[in-house]
Amino acid sequence: MNKHKILLLYTWFVKTFTSVFPDHPIIMRCRGWLYSLGLSSCGKNFQVSSTTLIRCLENLNVGNDVYLAPNVIINAIGDIELGDEVLVGFNSVIVSGNHTQVNNSFRFGKSKVSKIQILKGAWIAANCTITAGSIIGIGTLVASNSSVSNEFSDSKMIGGVPAKKIK
Repeated sequence: MNKHKILLLYTWFVKTFTSVFPDHPIIMRCRGWLYSLGLSSCGKNFQVSSTTLIRCLENLNVGNDVYLAPNVIINAIGDIELGDEVLVGFNSVIVSGNHTQVNNSFRFGKSKVSKIQILKGAWIAANCTITAGSIIGIGTLVASNSSVSNEFSDSKMIGGVPAKKIK
């Protein structure tokens, strides 16, 4: 069995056996520590909610003091970097691969994979989608219900579908 398949089983194990515990900071840190054992790299104080879903641990790099809220989905088909002090809000989705079209269908097209970077102090508010190739700069706020598919520089407020600079 290859490393990817072992880590898929491991994430299922962590999610299943820690889901009975409440989302208290100490327990979320323990859950984050368990996930960190399979991550590419992980800083201290990684907090993960019980309903968070993480796929492809081996492609995820997490900094210090990162928080993943309930129902966050991370699919790290390609590299994803979450810098120090990143907050990811309720129901947000971060996916580093996009589908391609073959014969007028997206079903069997190969994935187009691109790195995602969410830099220090960024806040991804609730219900956001961050797609392949996105770079969210230092201290940037992504407004609720936004879809990010571009690069944004530091200390901005961005939002919308597709996301653009608000101020």
